[in-house]
Amino acid sequence: MPKAFPLEFRRDVVAVARRGEAPIARIAKDFGISESCLQRWLKLADIEDGNRPGVTQADAAELREAKRRIRLLEQESEILRRAAAYLSQASLPK
Repeated sequence: MPKAFPLEFRRDVVAVARRGEAPIARIAKDFGISESCLQRWLKLADIEDGNRPGVTQADAAELREAKRRIRLLEQESEILRRAAAYLSQASLPK
């Protein structure tokens, strides 16, 4: 797994790259990252800034939370459905 860089470092590298004073390859080499890594950071920064279509980190986090909540509610619903079926059978006259 690639090593994680702090968010502050990523922002600084993206800011330098956006200035356009040097080629992407040179900036990546100077900061000790790969060129493809820098290009990915630039793409993600464009998405976060709204300059490019895509899912922002906030949207992705909200979607994950919604899916987690839906899964929990589906489990609760299933438990209630089974309990109702069990209780309705138990109350049948013999």
